[in-house]
Amino acid sequence: MNIKQIISVSFTVVAFVSANAQLPSSGMSESGVLDGVYVQEHVPTKRVIQYTALREADIVWAKRIWRTIDLREKKNHPLTYPTEPISDRRSLWDVIKYGVMVEKSLTPYTAQDDFGNPNDQFDLPLVPPNGNADDPIYKEELNALFMDTRTEPKLDDEGLEMYDDMGEPLDTTMSEDISSEQIIKYYVKEDWFFDKQRGVQERRIIGIAPVRYKLDPNGDIKGLSVMFWLYFPECRYVFQNFFVYNSENDARRMSYDDLFWK
Repeated sequence: MNIKQIISVSFTVVAFVSANAQLPSSGMSESGVLDGVYVQEHVPTKRVIQYTALREADIVWAKRIWRTIDLREKKNHPLTYPTEPISDRRSLWDVIKYGVMVEKSLTPYTAQDDFGNPNDQFDLPLVPPNGNADDPIYKEELNALFMDTRTEPKLDDEGLEMYDDMGEPLDTTMSEDISSEQIIKYYVKEDWFFDKQRGVQERRIIGIAPVRYKLDPNGDIKGLSVMFWLYFPECRYVFQNFFVYNSENDARRMSYDDLFWK
């Protein structure tokens, strides 16, 4: 299984001129029970394969490519599951959440500009002001990327609506984590080019963005929402240490970086 096999492609072509993560499991549980027929010793922290340096003068042809990974297609389910982390295996969404919220090595970039127009230029990063990760506004914006919040009537123990002294209904705020099953697509931004110095054509992923349904207050689907963009070269240092299900060969473990690299 590689990126060519797992991605369902719908793309638009535009001319273009111009960490430490959680260590993988060996298969041995804390109880000493081996989950398999051998101890997996070839899955320590992986090292990112560095890109070859490029010179503008050597690029004789280049194009910007947009791809879509549709997670509703069965062949792409390895990116959605497991819905809950299992040992070293996590869905791509949970890996991203880990990198942003726990390890804090991934920077999310706003997917809309100040006027609500689509923006994939990596010019609006969500970063703590003055490096203060405890800033309340920053924490609220960061949590909003990974949680759904809704307002509901406040109920008493008998399930009846509650009111204040002025007779106004009381509300309560409910929050829940956005699950990997709610992510329906990933948009992938790539540059394809021909390097005359090495005589090769290559592609390099520039960015990746999770996409979910946009819902109205009644829960009806009103379209798609690009949640945020991630700069892919930064993602690689997190993706390298989390493994995706390889339906073709259980003995050959494949990291998310391996998947996108190929």
